[in-house]
Amino acid sequence: MADIVLINPRFEISYWGLEHAVPFLGAKAAMPVANLPLLAALTPPRHKVTLVDENVEPIDFARCARADIVGVTGMNVQRRRLKEILHELKRRGVFTVVGGPWVTVQEDDIAGLADVIFIGEAEETWPRFLDEWNEGRHQIRYQQAERTDMATVPVARLDLLRMKDYAFASVQFSRGCPFECEFCDIIVTFGRRPRIKTSAQVLAELDATVAAGKRSVFIVDDNLIGNKKAIKPVLRDVVAWQEEHGYPLTFATEASIDLAEDAELMQLMVEANVGHVFIGIETPNEAALRETRKFQNLRGRAGTMLEKVHRIQQAGMEVWCGIIVGFDNDDAGIFAAQSRFVREARIVSAMVNMLVAIPKTPLHTRLAREGRLTLLEDEENSGGFGTNVVPLRIGREVLYAGYTELMRELYEADAYFARLDELYLDPRFQLTQARTRYLRRHPLRWFQCNARLLAEAAGLFVLLMRGVADAELRREYRRRLMTLVRHRREPQMIQTYAVKCAMHYHAHRMVQRLLSRPQFSTDLAA
Repeated sequence: MADIVLINPRFEISYWGLEHAVPFLGAKAAMPVANLPLLAALTPPRHKVTLVDENVEPIDFARCARADIVGVTGMNVQRRRLKEILHELKRRGVFTVVGGPWVTVQEDDIAGLADVIFIGEAEETWPRFLDEWNEGRHQIRYQQAERTDMATVPVARLDLLRMKDYAFASVQFSRGCPFECEFCDIIVTFGRRPRIKTSAQVLAELDATVAAGKRSVFIVDDNLIGNKKAIKPVLRDVVAWQEEHGYPLTFATEASIDLAEDAELMQLMVEANVGHVFIGIETPNEAALRETRKFQNLRGRAGTMLEKVHRIQQAGMEVWCGIIVGFDNDDAGIFAAQSRFVREARIVSAMVNMLVAIPKTPLHTRLAREGRLTLLEDEENSGGFGTNVVPLRIGREVLYAGYTELMRELYEADAYFARLDELYLDPRFQLTQARTRYLRRHPLRWFQCNARLLAEAAGLFVLLMRGVADAELRREYRRRLMTLVRHRREPQMIQTYAVKCAMHYHAHRMVQRLLSRPQFSTDLAA
């Protein structure tokens, strides 16, 4: 038997992390990463497994030193902390294994810091390593020859996590994306052929999520609708499961914008109680979309990108988006164009990034060939904002200044709440339509659910009034919530709007941090 500790490093403060919002939601972190509880499920029961998520608890390095095996994972945004942890484990003489998205695309970055490296997916290689380790003959590098058959993936061991510390749960239905966006590492890691779990697997994970006491779930697929034909029967089974269990879960997910082209698929998602969908808009600049091979955003079916966003909203799902500045075809007018699109689309939450070339992506290969890569800025010195791309048509100073102003403009309170109110005060916009219909047929559950939602909204409001130091922001949150209540009496809308206030506070703090950052480095990579 091996004593195994698996570690997820602390994230840098980010859009997805909601670090400044989760305390108001009664949590320590937004959601757990999927890989640690999955690795635990793949571990034979004869071994002892301990999961440590540094986002909710400190790492006990003395405990790690007593373990037989310590595994560490990490994404691009965790790379600095990942290396710090590996250095400390190495100093203590710990037998260490490492894997995850960052190691998969930048293996050399952790050279000499781990005893064993895992590249890519590990459903086959992790159990094989444990068997070989037990026999004293393990390899130093593992990489699966084939992609994982998703029908073989077990239910994650959520029981090994402190789920009460998270605002949301996370589940995965599928991996892979059929598109070929030049900057994206998903097709590098998971491939262009979407692979999907069976309905039985998905429903078992939903059962485990409910058993863990969670109600809000992020489906972490990079593109839930990558295989539209395959996902539809799974969604139908999720709808039936929701009906059978009283609609206990509300979902958010990620999808490509061609979702708007499939009315049946949108309806299935709404019936399954998907209320929010993150879409990679990237840019309203069509030349930049062609440049980065984001052809799905250029297709004319179902209208323009703006019309497609509105179509998804009209179906009953709020749209979040990712946007990027610094494409080769961008000029100084891109910042105003991005701001205008977000405003006209009624997109409340936009994740804004400067273009970054992730190793092993087609973009990284092209820019390396063109001599247009710089070092990724040191996160500690840059405040977590930066790019390793030398822009083609605009100078770096213009890019940084425009990015900063775009962030400030989008998350200035008046602009943020103007977008929010245009969407949420519109009586045609209805969240959780399927659950509402279900609850109307079950009066007792209707009362219990709505009482809980109103209690959550009231509790969140009190925490905001106590926890937000800026008196002007507190007044803004009070005023906006009172306006919402005068127009929309649905408890779900009131509770969600209160959460939006907390999310604004997170964005507000992010912008403050951005405005205080030092100048970026321009050192060219060797």
